[in-house]
Amino acid sequence: MLHYVGGATGSWRVDQIETFSGPDLTPVSHLEILGGRLGRVPQGTAWVLPAVVSSTRYITREDPRPAESSRSPVPESREPSAALVLIRKSDEWWNLAGATRQDIIEARSRQVDARLRMLPAIARRFTLHRDGSDAFDFLTWFEFDAQDSALINDLARAIRATDEWNYVEREIEIRLSKRVIHPR
Repeated sequence: MLHYVGGATGSWRVDQIETFSGPDLTPVSHLEILGGRLGRVPQGTAWVLPAVVSSTRYITREDPRPAESSRSPVPESREPSAALVLIRKSDEWWNLAGATRQDIIEARSRQVDARLRMLPAIARRFTLHRDGSDAFDFLTWFEFDAQDSALINDLARAIRATDEWNYVEREIEIRLSKRVIHPR
C-alpha cells in the first residue's frame, strides 16, 4: 500500500498540476510517498491518495516482450523528475468485457508498445486507487532524469491520442522534481 500525500512538505517539489479533464485537485507545493499503513498525516496535508501497487496489466502471458520496468527511483539520477498521472475512466469502460478492454489498450491503441519504447529511461509504477471514492481508478508514477523529460512528454501525447482515452473522464498530471545534494 502506498499513499501519495500532497501538502506543504514532502521530498518531491510540485512543479505543475495540470487538469486535462474533470475537477481540479487542490494545489499543493510538495508531495510525499509513504508506504504501509498511514498513521498521522503531516501538518499542511491537502489530500492523500491511497493506492495499491498493481501487477502489469494488459500484457498477455504469451507476449514475448520484456515486462515493464517497475524500478523506482531512477538510479543515480542527476536531476530526478517524476510525473504522477491520475485517471478515472467512465462506467462505459468498466462495462466492457475484459478482453475488449485489452484489445483497446494493446491491439488498437498500442499503449504498451509506446511505454516499452521509453525503457529504461523512464521507470513506471502502476497503482490502483483504493479509498472507496470514485475520484480516480489509476495512479501511475513515472520517474526519470530531467534530461529525459521530452520522452515523458512524447509518451503522454502518444497515450492521449489512443482509443482508450475516449473513456477517460478525469485526468490530472502532476509534474515533480527532487533536489539532490551531490558530494563534492
